[in-house]
Amino acid sequence: MIWFWVFLLLAANLNLGWAHINGAGEHPLAKINILKATLALHNSATVKAQPVLLGLKGEDTQWVNVDFMNPNSSVNDWVGVFSPAKFNPSTCPPVNDPKEQLPYICSAPIKYKYANESSSGYTKTGRGSLRFQLINQRADFSFALFSGGLSDPKLVAISNFISFANPKAPLYPRLAQGKSWNEMTVTWTSGYDIDEAEPFVEWGRKGNLQLRSPAGTLTFKQNSMCGSPARTVGWRDPGFIHTSFLKNLWPNYEYTYRMGHLLSNGSIVWSKIYSFKSSPYPGQDSLQRVIIFGDMGKAERDGSNEYCNYQPGSLNTTDQLIRDLSNIDIVFHIGDLSYSNGYISQWDQFTAQVEPIASTVPYMIASGNHERDWPNTGSFYDTTDSGGECGVPAETIFYFPAENRAKFWYSTDYGLFHFCIADSEHDWREGSEQYRFIEQCLASADRHRQPWLIFAAHRVLGYSSDYWYGQEGSFEEPMGRESLQKLWQKYKVDIAFYGHVHNYERTCPIYQNQCVNEEKNHYSGVVNGTIHVVVGGGGSHLSEFSEVTPNWSLYRDYDWGFVKLTAFNQSSLLFEYKKSRDGKVHDSFTISRDYRDVLACVHDGCEATTLAS
Repeated sequence: MIWFWVFLLLAANLNLGWAHINGAGEHPLAKINILKATLALHNSATVKAQPVLLGLKGEDTQWVNVDFMNPNSSVNDWVGVFSPAKFNPSTCPPVNDPKEQLPYICSAPIKYKYANESSSGYTKTGRGSLRFQLINQRADFSFALFSGGLSDPKLVAISNFISFANPKAPLYPRLAQGKSWNEMTVTWTSGYDIDEAEPFVEWGRKGNLQLRSPAGTLTFKQNSMCGSPARTVGWRDPGFIHTSFLKNLWPNYEYTYRMGHLLSNGSIVWSKIYSFKSSPYPGQDSLQRVIIFGDMGKAERDGSNEYCNYQPGSLNTTDQLIRDLSNIDIVFHIGDLSYSNGYISQWDQFTAQVEPIASTVPYMIASGNHERDWPNTGSFYDTTDSGGECGVPAETIFYFPAENRAKFWYSTDYGLFHFCIADSEHDWREGSEQYRFIEQCLASADRHRQPWLIFAAHRVLGYSSDYWYGQEGSFEEPMGRESLQKLWQKYKVDIAFYGHVHNYERTCPIYQNQCVNEEKNHYSGVVNGTIHVVVGGGGSHLSEFSEVTPNWSLYRDYDWGFVKLTAFNQSSLLFEYKKSRDGKVHDSFTISRDYRDVLACVHDGCEATTLAS
């Protein structure tokens, strides 16, 4: 079993592809050979955590001090955070070698720090103190001190157990557009199953009578995972995922809401109070602001395990969006969300990180390779990038208005925008089920009322001069634009967005590898082609560009950032690329046009005509 797990991890790394070798490393928790952990408890080694009870004032995040001592200290010592607190070796797979020593710890820590981060003198004194920031994750916590580094961990000491006052509390709401423009969905996580408490949302226009809407409850089990580590050392109970549908919203009104769980004794466990602004009526002529990015991931504010390591820019992007939240109406995170890669505890940490955004504006998602791909599970790419998750956590933890949650494609409207979100991890080629959806979605746009037509997918189905694509000579995902460019042209898609490649790049308006408009910063009248944008610099390690810059590439940036679209009205759109490090605009263009310009004939995009009278 051990060798099978190691083999899968090696296979995952070998199949990342150059776009990800340049753009992402091995998951930090995968570096811990936790299955090989051995027992080396020392009478004089101690770990103590305080405070023992967290969240006494309703907090869902709190700092914890961890003091430890190891008389045989070394530079390789590390402290891991475990939850649930009791990591029980009895659940481990059997090992037939009698020489192997317990405990065979079967769950990876949810995060860790090296002991010498506490003090430069740790290796001399054997004493140290670390601070960890914990979030409420529905179970208690303990801290374990290991020697032997990550590859040969030896358990030296275990701390006391600590917990939140109400570990089951409703937390981390995620808003999303429903299947109609006047419906908002609220999804959240708790520890309450439906036989313990009835979930609901209390909501209403600010200052008005509050309504209550029931919520559905979902979860997933370990046997829902498709492989390791999600099915082995990375498994952690995800709790219960609740979704409520707030319907018949009035356009452009501020609503308040809070999640509740009605217990059998008649009492109610409440969340904090949140608010959102309802969507505008489709076609409404008003100021509307959209954020788009991919490949963000998560990072720990306490500096543990992933900070400045795996997704070094993710907190920059998150914090910039939080600072500008009053000027944002809806967010699209187009794949590679948490980079949990099979370590299920990371999903809680990700939803906690984006909560200030996702609880306030719709947080729409797309599926990426790190959510979906796993061999022999129906993903279009036969790689191990999801760490065995095969799409299950992403499809359950977030709501999106797809007809089938396992088929991650959908359309959604927001005022003057019509969005067609594709799933690059399923077949999109002509004749496929998804191809038919994409054409129907593009064709259904009412361009008189919703002039701005946006296509988005995770992998680059259009144009990118990333190093890997440049080496291949295709500058795209194989079979990408060959299948889809006639649809983009026929239905006059304004902008197509992609992630996967961890940088920023904007093309000219293009069709069949040719720029069809000589302008660079302002487009007016008939544009004649689609502008393709890679915006995969949400936070993960950056991807190198090819040495050759194609003539269709107008702007390239090797940095973290995101795009903001601002529709001022039906005739004027502003595009801005902002860096996550400073929030400043580093690339921009505008589009100005009338409805007749959308109707105008373009090459390979003309309806048949006749001179008959």
